[in-house]
Amino acid sequence: MSEQERRGEASVVKPIPHDTGGENECEHALTHIYEYLDSEMTPEDEQRMRAHVAHCSPCLAELSIEELVKKLVRRSCSERAPETLRSRIRQQLFA
Repeated sequence: MSEQERRGEASVVKPIPHDTGGENECEHALTHIYEYLDSEMTPEDEQRMRAHVAHCSPCLAELSIEELVKKLVRRSCSERAPETLRSRIRQQLFA
């Protein structure tokens, strides 16, 4: 625990998830949006992404759209393949 944390002071979070490598902050955030949505970022990077979108309306809007698309795809892809098809695939895989 840092001295700052022991004293109960909040740490300042930089709002960009990684070294931007020459991209502007928004380009960088949007490049990594699916890492964020898929929970593939480190906790520190997630915190930085949240800090960025909390202060950036265009990135927050894009995040909301992408999140909605993922939910729609997940809901639309809930059908199971027929058991006969599943059996044929298993036979081909393990033959």
